[in-house]
This record gives sequence, C-alpha cells and structure tokens, in this order.
Amino acid sequence: MSGDPVAAITRALVAEQIVPDVIPDPSAFTPTVLFSVVYPNGAEVNLGNEMTVAETQDEPEIRLAPLAAPWGDGSAAGALETSYTLAMLDPDAPFRAEPQFRSFRHWVVTGLKAPPVAANTTEALNALKTHPATCPYRAPGPRPNSGMHRYTFLLFQEPADKAPFLVPQGEVEHGAALEERRSWNPMAFAEKHGLKLVGANYFLVQSPTE
Repeated sequence: MSGDPVAAITRALVAEQIVPDVIPDPSAFTPTVLFSVVYPNGAEVNLGNEMTVAETQDEPEIRLAPLAAPWGDGSAAGALETSYTLAMLDPDAPFRAEPQFRSFRHWVVTGLKAPPVAANTTEALNALKTHPATCPYRAPGPRPNSGMHRYTFLLFQEPADKAPFLVPQGEVEHGAALEERRSWNPMAFAEKHGLKLVGANYFLVQSPTE
C-alpha cells in the first residue's frame, strides 16, 4: 500500500460508504493495525477488490502488521502479546438498498495474536488462532439479483485485563444458524466487551443473476 496507509484505509472505507454504514463514528476510529485476509487458494482481500463466491468458500488466514504500539506499551514483546478479535460481516443483507438484516454476521474469532518474529515462511506469517471461533466462518452467499455486497472485516484490540478474552456462552455471537446471524451490530458488541477498533478491510462480491 503506497503513501499514507492510514489515509488510504480511511478513503477506501468512506468511498464505499462502510463509513458510516458499518462504522458510524469515523472520528472514533484511527487504523493502527494493517491486516490482510488470505484465502487458502491465494485470493487476498485488498480494500475493495472484487472477489467471487468460489474464491471465498474456505476459512481464511489473517496476517497482522501493527502500525503503532499497543495501548500503553511500546515494547516489541507487548506487540506480540497483544490479542485481537476479528469480525466479518455483510452490511448489505439481503440488498444494499434494503439492508433489513444489517449486518449479517459471517465470522467472529477472538484471541488472534501476531506470530513469532523469527517466523519466515508464508504459513508462519499467519496470525495465531489461540482458540476456536466464537461464530464459525460462513462463506459469502449473496441472494441472486441482490447486487454488489461489501463483505467487511473489522479488527478489534482486546483489553489486556480480560486476557484471554472469550465471548461468554449464551451471547448472540455464538449463534451459528442463518437466522441467528442476522441484524448484528458489531460496534455495540465492541462497546459491550471493551474492544477497540484498530483495523478494517473489505472485498466486494457481485451476486449471481437469474
């Protein structure tokens, strides 16, 4: 990403109206972690690139690149110990013009950590998933003739005093059925659990036509 990466992220989110559709208060969000989302077939999410349903069927890996030190800790060790929650959602369910199910929750995984600094293989660059996903990955499957969908990833920094952070059993984020994933508010989820939004990324999928 050339130039100022923070400005590039902000421009992309505003251009596609993820701000304010997903992130209603842009003044409360300054990206401090760059992250990429890479699918097993090599397809990579890159701030609004168009991808296909077929490319995004399997759970992806996350690669983290902090731009700044974690809260109150400028040490390299602190950066490695910082943990993150990732959420994937579709704010355009079932249609962008009528998003009555905004946002559809596709994935929530907590306890992501940066890999060891000594890692030097492609696989070793992937963030460590320290425990199973709270909400298992559900691949994009836009309704036919529903237009373009903005599949959005939000990265939250977890509070150190809650380590390890786990979403309590019984919370809506554990719901895996289709109906249980609808109309989810990621910002309310973050506020409830003391999570800080530190990164965002997204890709586009054009729905099939019939």
